[in-house]
Amino acid sequence: MPDSDIEDKDRNFVTALARGLDVLRCFERGEAELTNTDFSERTGLPKATISRLTHTLCKLDYLVADPRKGTYRLSSGVLQLGFGVLSSMEITERAADPMRALCTGPNPYVTVALGERHRMDVVYVAVHRSHEDVSLTMHVGSRIPLFHSAIGRAVLIGMPEDERAAAFAEANEIDPEGDAERRSGFHRGLSEYEAQGYCTGYGEWRPDVNGIAAPVFSMNGSRVYGLNVGGPSFHVKRKQLEGVYAKRLIEAAETLSIRA
Repeated sequence: MPDSDIEDKDRNFVTALARGLDVLRCFERGEAELTNTDFSERTGLPKATISRLTHTLCKLDYLVADPRKGTYRLSSGVLQLGFGVLSSMEITERAADPMRALCTGPNPYVTVALGERHRMDVVYVAVHRSHEDVSLTMHVGSRIPLFHSAIGRAVLIGMPEDERAAAFAEANEIDPEGDAERRSGFHRGLSEYEAQGYCTGYGEWRPDVNGIAAPVFSMNGSRVYGLNVGGPSFHVKRKQLEGVYAKRLIEAAETLSIRA
């Protein structure tokens, strides 16, 4: 749901905070610096508002300004927030060995990742990359579409029914015409999971990527993650994923899904 809609419906919603976070989210992978014009175009906010937000974010050490070029870059304050979140996720520590074991197999092009939902995406919180340079260039913080990927459907399957319904409703606010396709993909993934214990995604998120995924739960059952294994389609084939890695994926997901 867009922030403006939330603001209209929730009196406790702090608009200024939401807009500041929107500015920080403008940075995309590979972008080191952005201008106030960039922020304005990506957020839809007036330049005067953006100027006040970037000034405040600099004062709080979340942005660093370069007056000569009129640009801003993320500062160590943002990194501290990110590392604080990751350090609080005990599952990332518990997942390290199972993910490494899952990645250590007959195919050196395989990458393993653990992700959690954020809005309409799954954000990687842990990644164990393959041993080859031509592997997927995925990293902690990479975003994968929630409704159009194996790991996204695994997360949806693991979510409580009310949270899943809210996720579909939020997606409908953004793209009402895509509802039928999203629900079809989810039910296909659910059928796969019920039949074989994992979801598949072959050339769906990206035409050159194959992968399979299963849901993982936090120890107290309050959070759900997705664990996937995959790689470039010209090296990581469906037959090997399902014949060799699927069983290991299921076992790794079950090992991590120890509820208190």
